[in-house]
Amino acid sequence: MDDSYQNKTRKHFVFYGEVQGVGFRYSARMIANSLSLTGWVENEYDGSVTAEVQGSPYDIDAFLERLREQPFIEISDIEARDMEPVPESSFHVRGY
Repeated sequence: MDDSYQNKTRKHFVFYGEVQGVGFRYSARMIANSLSLTGWVENEYDGSVTAEVQGSPYDIDAFLERLREQPFIEISDIEARDMEPVPESSFHVRGY
C-alpha cells in the first residue's frame, strides 16, 4: 500500500462570501489540479462552500491565494481545521 499520503497535510475549509454561482468549485478543482492537490469541494445549502484539500502546506497556501485572485469570487471569511490525511489520488467536485 502507498503510504505517501501520510507525509501530506489535510485541511477542512468552509468558505463564506460570494462563493456560489461564480465558478468557485470549478476554479478550486482547476487550481488544486495545477498544484497536484487532492480532495474535494462542495456547495452547501446555506450558501457557503466546503472543501477538503490535501498536499504540502505550501501548496495549500498557494491554493487559497489563487482562489482569492479569481474574478467574481469574493471570500469574506474562511474557517479552517486540520484533519488526518487520507489515501486519495484526485480532486473532485461534489454536491448538488
